[in-house]
Amino acid sequence: MDIPGKKKQIVFIINPISGVSKKHGIEDTIARVLDNNLFECRFRYTEYAGHGAEIAAEVVAWGVDVVVAVGGDGSVNQVAAKLVGTNVVLGILPMGSGNGLANHLQIPLKPAKALSVINGFKVEQIDTANVNDHFFVSIAGVGFDAMIAQKFAGSKKRGFWTYLRLIFSEFLTYKVKPYALNIDGVSYQREALFISFANSDQFGYKTKIAPEASVDDGLLDVCIVGKPAFHRMPLMAYLLFSNQIGKLRDVEIVKAKTITIESKKSQYVNLDGDPVALTGHLHVAVNPLSLKVIIP
Repeated sequence: MDIPGKKKQIVFIINPISGVSKKHGIEDTIARVLDNNLFECRFRYTEYAGHGAEIAAEVVAWGVDVVVAVGGDGSVNQVAAKLVGTNVVLGILPMGSGNGLANHLQIPLKPAKALSVINGFKVEQIDTANVNDHFFVSIAGVGFDAMIAQKFAGSKKRGFWTYLRLIFSEFLTYKVKPYALNIDGVSYQREALFISFANSDQFGYKTKIAPEASVDDGLLDVCIVGKPAFHRMPLMAYLLFSNQIGKLRDVEIVKAKTITIESKKSQYVNLDGDPVALTGHLHVAVNPLSLKVIIP
C-alpha cells in the first residue's frame, strides 16, 4: 500500500548504445518532465551485455517502486525479467530500434511524451513467457526471423533500413525447415520460413505478425509462416504493416498456452530481438499476469 506523501523510488536503467537515437541529454529531459512530487529519481547506465539485468536485480533488492528501461526491446527484456513476480513496476522509455512492446502498449516514442505516461502512473498486469529457462515479454521465434536477429545483432549499423536490407539479402537463399510442434497437446508437422510465439502483436517497427495478440489473455499467438514466392514479398510486407498478415495464405496462427518444438540440433531463438543459441527441444510457456507495467 502506498504511503500518502511518500515519493515513489524510481530508477532509470539507460542503455547508451541501443537503437539509433542519441541518449545525450536524456537525464535533463527526465529531470524536466518527470513529476518530482511523485517520484524520487536515480540513474544507472549499462556498460556491457547483460548488465541491465544485473542492475535491475540489484535495484529490486533495494526495495524500489519503479524501474524504467531506457532502450529497445532487448533492454526491456533484461529489466522485465528481474521484475516478474515482484511488486516492482516496469516503466518503458522507448529509445531502441524496433520498440515492439512499446508500440503494442501504445507508449509514445518521444521521450517527453513517454515520461508523461510514467507520470500518469496507470499500472496494469501483463503476461510474460519463457522458452526453456529464457525469458521474453514481447515475442520469440525460430527460423528466418531468428537468423535475421543474429545478423542484425552483429551489424555495425542499427535501424529499420539495416533490418530490411538483411531480410531481402538473405531471403532468396534461405531454405524452409521442417518443424514438429506440440501445441496444447495437438501435434503439428509444418515446413516454415519461421515460427513466432507472440505475446504482443509485433516484431517492432509496427510490423504486426500477430494482429489479435493480447498481453493479458494468458495465451501466446503461435504464428507459423511459410515461405512466399519472392514476387509476393511486397504483399507480405504490406500486410505486416497494415495489420492484415492473417490474410496471407502462407500464414497460420494458433493461440496456445504451451508449445514444444522437437529438435536435437542447436538453433538460434529470437528473444525480444536478441538471438540466443539453444540446443534440444524448445518448451514455450506463458506466465499469466506476471509483470506490472505502466501504460497510457
